[in-house]
Amino acid sequence: MTDTGRRPAGELESAVLAALWAAHTPLTPPQVQRRLDGALARTTVATILARLHEKGTVARSRAGRAYAYTPVVEDEAALAARRMHSELAKGGDRDGVLAHFVSGLTRDDERLLRDLLGRLGHGTIEGP
Repeated sequence: MTDTGRRPAGELESAVLAALWAAHTPLTPPQVQRRLDGALARTTVATILARLHEKGTVARSRAGRAYAYTPVVEDEAALAARRMHSELAKGGDRDGVLAHFVSGLTRDDERLLRDLLGRLGHGTIEGP
């Protein structure tokens, strides 16, 4: 068993998701562990996959007596967007959250966001 050095959960989740994205096929916890070159214990991988499943980030299906996992989101950008939507859906001051988010954007990010919103309004890009 390899010591993870107490890395943050988000870093471990990202590593597990990267292995699933690269596989392009459902993987069991031992298969994920092998793709991570044994850097994490099998039980750690299984726990991370269970947490990702609880969050709705991965789907699971029976593979014999175990589960095989497939990512629900297609990449890091989609995952970040899903997290942002989740934060907004928690309720509270939605206007305030969005105002704080937008106020922290760089000028380039502002231009990009305006462009994307304009294209969304004209039907040239798909919404969520």
